[in-house]
Amino acid sequence: MGIFKRISRMVQADVHELLDKAEHPISMLNQYMRELDEQVNKAKDALAQQLYLEKRQEQLVAETAAVAAKRTRQAELAVAKGEDAMAKLALQEKLQAETRLNLFKEQLEAMKQQTVAIKEQIDTLLEKYSELSYKRLVLVSRAHAAKVQQQTQAAIASFNADSAVKGFNRVEDYVQKLEAQAAAGAYFVPAPVLNLDLQEAVERELAKLKEAK
Repeated sequence: MGIFKRISRMVQADVHELLDKAEHPISMLNQYMRELDEQVNKAKDALAQQLYLEKRQEQLVAETAAVAAKRTRQAELAVAKGEDAMAKLALQEKLQAETRLNLFKEQLEAMKQQTVAIKEQIDTLLEKYSELSYKRLVLVSRAHAAKVQQQTQAAIASFNADSAVKGFNRVEDYVQKLEAQAAAGAYFVPAPVLNLDLQEAVERELAKLKEAK
């Protein structure tokens, strides 16, 4: 049962204390989970071996019970034939088989109880393993979020707001100068020269329209 004692010590260990002592806590946490996973796999192998032995014991019980029943029939047949010597031999082997059968049954019952205990331990360990796996996922996510927040804060701290404002002010001054230059240029555009001939022609056409009306 050394495997289960080791796993129990691991799942009951103070994870926070281990992480406090680690240079890289997340790496330590990952290594911790890998070791726990290996131990759980060993526990599964131990259960498989236990179930195999239990099945072998059940087979042994069945075979021994069959031998006892067979010797009983042989003794009955020998008595019917008047062969007392053969009957005694068969009865002797029957009693021996029944003694072994009782022992095998006791061993089988003990094995079954042990199997139940192992399954209960594994169920508890798997539940704890699932809990720790989820907790690891949460901790890794929180660590990542905290790291991103630190990087964001560092970027904000390194940003020079005064320099940016001055830069925008320089651009604004430049745009204002361009606008002033454009306004000054428009002021010096000469007014259009009137075409007198065109104006007279317009007046004549207007007079014709009035006469026609």
